[in-house]
Amino acid sequence: MTRPLWPADPRRLGDYELLGRLGEGGMGAVYLGRAPGGGLVAVKVIRPEYAWDTEFRGRFRSEVNRAREVPGFCTAAVLDADPDHATPYLVVEYVDGPSLREVIKEQGPLSGGTLHSVAVGVATALAAIHGAGVIHRDLKPENVLFSLGTPKVIDFGIARALEVTSRHTRTDQMVGTVSYMAPERFESDQDAGPPADVFAWGVVVAYAATGRTPFRADSPAATAARILTQPPNLTGLDGPLRELVGRALAKKPEDRPTANELLDLLLATDSRQALAERPELRRAAEAAAHTGRLRPDPVRTDAVPRRRRTARILAVAGAAVVLAGAGLFATEPGRGLLAGPRAQPTFEETSAAPPAGKTQPRVQGASVIDPLSRPGQWKQTRPTEDSAGWCLFGGGRLLATTHESNVYTCAGPTDTFAGDQRIAVDVTVATPNACAVIWFRVVDRSGYRASFCTKQVRIGMDNDGEVTGEQATPSTAFRLGQTHRVAIAVINEAAEVSVDGAAVLTAELTDPLLVGGRVQLGALNDENSGDAGAAFANAELRSPTVSPQPVQFADLNGKGEVSSVVKLYSYDPVAHAAVVEPVLYLSGPDYCTLLKIEPTDARCEQETTIVESHLKVTLPVVKQPALTTWDDPGSEGDCIGTMTSGGICPIKLAAFAKWLKAEPQGLAAVTTDAGVATRLAEMYMP
Repeated sequence: MTRPLWPADPRRLGDYELLGRLGEGGMGAVYLGRAPGGGLVAVKVIRPEYAWDTEFRGRFRSEVNRAREVPGFCTAAVLDADPDHATPYLVVEYVDGPSLREVIKEQGPLSGGTLHSVAVGVATALAAIHGAGVIHRDLKPENVLFSLGTPKVIDFGIARALEVTSRHTRTDQMVGTVSYMAPERFESDQDAGPPADVFAWGVVVAYAATGRTPFRADSPAATAARILTQPPNLTGLDGPLRELVGRALAKKPEDRPTANELLDLLLATDSRQALAERPELRRAAEAAAHTGRLRPDPVRTDAVPRRRRTARILAVAGAAVVLAGAGLFATEPGRGLLAGPRAQPTFEETSAAPPAGKTQPRVQGASVIDPLSRPGQWKQTRPTEDSAGWCLFGGGRLLATTHESNVYTCAGPTDTFAGDQRIAVDVTVATPNACAVIWFRVVDRSGYRASFCTKQVRIGMDNDGEVTGEQATPSTAFRLGQTHRVAIAVINEAAEVSVDGAAVLTAELTDPLLVGGRVQLGALNDENSGDAGAAFANAELRSPTVSPQPVQFADLNGKGEVSSVVKLYSYDPVAHAAVVEPVLYLSGPDYCTLLKIEPTDARCEQETTIVESHLKVTLPVVKQPALTTWDDPGSEGDCIGTMTSGGICPIKLAAFAKWLKAEPQGLAAVTTDAGVATRLAEMYMP
């Protein structure tokens, strides 16, 4: 709600005309302003008593610069600032909507898809904020605003400028609201990091679901005491969301998930498609999942080796989940422990039925194809004397070897697979003491593990090397050096393991927090002696599509010459490999014709639009592919080809690499001949 300006309020700050008051806070007043172009903005003016402090101004400038780097995923963008003004001010995107506090006050606690959208939206914002190296420090319902139903987080990062300037806070005073503060915030010798924001996320979601904070007491001091010593009261919150909130409210910062892990788990468990009616929020969450993460290398490949012990130690390399599909979050808890075989599941590539009335093609999760003949979506690690192991490409396959650790995992794709899924890989046991291992639904250091050994096949749940509920069946299929096609079909929370098409084991998937995750390949030393190796080839990780209209994408691995528009994820001229995602690049009318959308729909008026396949393919590339561009300043526009063929002027490798670095996942036209890329062309984007 906008209120009139007070008589003493400024009427203009820099280039911004002030129209009214939006509110007041501990750091100053917030005004509704008008930018030079006529758009509305929110202008936050710092209190005059802070303006004289050069230390504050310096920290304010630093925090503003960092906050401006935060991508606009469920956040109100920082647009401008003047730290040197008589009263420093900050200009942010104006969000014309109520706060979460106002929504709960007027409508009561949230539930169902609305509650989940708040949980996803705030986690998305934190992932974006933390990915830019910023900490919010004052997350609360008043700082969650709704714009057309999509939550947006405001006031991130700037609180630090005030809190760390000691003269502005007494020893018994800190910036923030007690009910949303993590335990470490009350310790004078501890700095509040990203885990404190995750704790606040848990409180915010619990408040949204119940209308009260989980540590509520009669006074701020009593609330602080409960935060420090008591478990949260989560009555009224159930299902997987309760589990996640409980983990976020752990007393120790190291026991909480990161913002990205929260987002990954929420996105990986949407069995009821709760965000189907919120496509903007879903797209923001998917994009935030790909932003910079606080742990720059989340895949643990045991770079610090551990010496073998007499007892078998299974040190599974974990990986933080990164979303690449549209799998979201579940509303039903999982079943019990790993159980014995049950009726065989079946897998259909297009098994999921489309919701009534939907015309936009959707995909339940990501799909990945990689021949594993060269570095692409799986990476190569070189052997050293003291390394835990290594992964090398040779002979058209990927060989994983354990060395100073009993298990070694190859760093592979970061895509998340939720819901139904099929994993198929050619597997070879290369040494007598080895097992080839496929992990799936890996979240951090936990996941399910299928082991293919010379004498048996096993499946169980792996929690940081501790395997529980493992089932085994005798098998002599994997005699030394023999290759077999292994498949794991995940259907309705059960996994069927098959070898060359014959089912050998079925197990129920029971952990409610492992409803989606990464797929990993690696080797296990099953006898504690020497190095152990296993080889893999022709990996296919597929999720069933959900599409009301069949949409055909180019088969770049097909016979003959094939051309397609793709998202180009990477091109490695040394490994002669490219990672691409085929897409359809269409005009608005063609898009509506293809999907049988009424011509009056606004989407038909778009100049161009893209239909994604969510299928990432590793392609071999010829040694000297034709590289072309559409953007040659000396060509006077002659480099532009057709909408789907890309630019036509030759470009050198260095310039092409520079373009790809500036345009990650940029659109390109690719031509393959018998599955080998011969041409990569930059696309013209009108």
